[in-house]
Amino acid sequence: MLGKIEGMALKIDNSVKPVSQTKASQAASKTRGGAAKTPRATGSQEKVDIGPLSSQLHALESSLENVQVVDSARVEAIKQAISEGRFRVNPDVVADRLLSTVKELVLNHKG
Repeated sequence: MLGKIEGMALKIDNSVKPVSQTKASQAASKTRGGAAKTPRATGSQEKVDIGPLSSQLHALESSLENVQVVDSARVEAIKQAISEGRFRVNPDVVADRLLSTVKELVLNHKG
């Protein structure tokens, strides 16, 4: 089908006209069942307190910023072993872990 499309000239229809801002506002107010409500901006900052979970989440985020995602020393050791020809792949372990991962994904997808 792609071959047929390449040889055809496509006509772009520009007859669609953009909706004006006032018409969009009127439509929004009709769907809400009243006048359009716009949030008021105030000159001062307001404080919002979500609760104790908010402070716990903030503390957790702060502590995770310092956690190293990659063990650089282990990566360098593996690079060195590969370059020296000492790194060996155990296909049985790779297969077992691959099957385990697939089983986990299938079980999580069903639930």
